[in-house]
Amino acid sequence: MLIDLSLEVTKKYMDLAMKFGKMEHLGHLGTHFDVMNKKFPLEYTNRDAIVFDVSSVKDRDIEIPDIDITKVKENMFVAFYTGFIYEAEYGTEKYFKEPRELSKELIKELVKRGVSIIAIDCCGVRRGKEHDWADQYCADSNAFVIENLYNLEKVLNGKKSEEFKANTYPVNFTELTGLPCRVIAEV
Repeated sequence: MLIDLSLEVTKKYMDLAMKFGKMEHLGHLGTHFDVMNKKFPLEYTNRDAIVFDVSSVKDRDIEIPDIDITKVKENMFVAFYTGFIYEAEYGTEKYFKEPRELSKELIKELVKRGVSIIAIDCCGVRRGKEHDWADQYCADSNAFVIENLYNLEKVLNGKKSEEFKANTYPVNFTELTGLPCRVIAEV
């Protein structure tokens, strides 16, 4: 079964995101990579993947003990279901200012394990001034951050974690820090 993990961007969402997100260009609209100054490798388009349900983590960072880190393997697409995309409407001020975050230690551990992609269902793995740090840190280690995933609960199907195949296809833009993409889960 195929599940589209990409956020459907409507005119309303685009208008909201441009108002509150203060995006420099459309590369950061909807589901997208933060590629920073790197080029997305084509071999990353198809990856073994896992999604972790961390929706119970509130009012603090998502830490290593919140997931079964032993399931994370080299070259994986690792996704986090926070549920935040259902709590705050995409593109609103709340959506950009109050998302869940991965701890710096968790980000560093994922990079150390050689993951290809870190994905989340909110506007970033870190927020504020640490957003760019996290994206650049990952990109410098050949890992890319995908933001604004949707439908991850369909992959989880009530489980705490679930493995699947991730197919990710970024738009072939160059010289941008963000690349809109389509992410399809094969379960």
